[in-house]
Amino acid sequence: MIEQPRDVYIVDAVRTPFGRYGGALSGIRPDDLAAGVLRALVERSPGLDPARIDDVLFGNANGAGEDNRNVARMAVLLAGLPVSVPGATVNRLCGSGMEAVVQAARAIALGDASVAVAGGVESMSRAPWVLQKPDRAFPAKDQQLHSTTLGWRMVNPNMPAEWTIPLGQSAELVGAKHGVTRAEQDAFALASHRNAAAAWRDGLYDGEVVAVDGVDLSRDENIRDSTSLEALAKLKPAFAPEGTITAGNASPLNDGASALLLADEEGLAAIGREPLARVRAAAVTGIEPQYFGLGPVDAIRKVLTKARVDAADLRTIELNEAYAAQVLSCLAALPELDRSLVNPRGGAIAIGHPLGASGARVAGAVAHQLAAAGSGTGLAALCIGVGQALALVLER
Repeated sequence: MIEQPRDVYIVDAVRTPFGRYGGALSGIRPDDLAAGVLRALVERSPGLDPARIDDVLFGNANGAGEDNRNVARMAVLLAGLPVSVPGATVNRLCGSGMEAVVQAARAIALGDASVAVAGGVESMSRAPWVLQKPDRAFPAKDQQLHSTTLGWRMVNPNMPAEWTIPLGQSAELVGAKHGVTRAEQDAFALASHRNAAAAWRDGLYDGEVVAVDGVDLSRDENIRDSTSLEALAKLKPAFAPEGTITAGNASPLNDGASALLLADEEGLAAIGREPLARVRAAAVTGIEPQYFGLGPVDAIRKVLTKARVDAADLRTIELNEAYAAQVLSCLAALPELDRSLVNPRGGAIAIGHPLGASGARVAGAVAHQLAAAGSGTGLAALCIGVGQALALVLER
């Protein structure tokens, strides 16, 4: 017989500043990025005996380079935690960081853990090229290298062609389906940059973002304070000659890590800190791969139903900005959501989208915003390549 699920609390949440592709964090290995946020979480909770951590779960989308061999366990060892602390790496592509949070919360709710860390990491700058093994020894012809930075590679020929189009082309389909214009996308992107810049200027990230050792990076590297609608309008479409998606209204390639400390009542008492928020419900859904950007629509509806929360009761919403067209299409399909609550401190278009870290970032962002407000209910959600989505409801 299963006992009543335990309450699960988010005690703390941290992340690195997100670096741009080839930028300030490109010299840092992903396992070191993960170790850094893990170490910071432990240091910020002096009442926590690290040996009490029952598991460390990290999301990672690529895992093809220095993040191989279970980057979560590598982070545990590099952070100097006791070797008795285990670690596991999970992969749900762009949702990997949130998947880690959901799995850690589930383990605590079921009594399999009392204290856990969940997060995500990605270094898109350091993602390697990979070479498939040849069909036979000593091939005479040139061999193809595949970049592991982003998107499809080594595609199974049995997969329908419409499912395996580039992510940007998928976003063009999604935007066209909901009639999202280039002007609307550029305006949304501009707001993302302005909100992120204002949040940093007002100190709203001071309690959330931790420094990376040896790197002079004081805030997210992709934020453009001086951009304008005029500047964004000059950018050429990136995926179709007459398309609407540009480098300015899409999320960039990034490096970074995020981590959350979760606990049940007993673990919370041992840590001796007031939690930021409580986990209320989570949901995962699937959709046709070429329309992956619309995935959050069903996931959000599902999680609000599970949490027994009305959209009007939400205090803040973090909807990951893979593309402006994708977010605006989701909001068009979800008119019950208050757009003014979405990404109040900027989103991934400005902050960045290091794949494995983003899900943990948006979850941590909602937790910090609820703590700052003192009470309320928040929603975090994101689309996932190959047609999935995750959503999480937190409350305080």
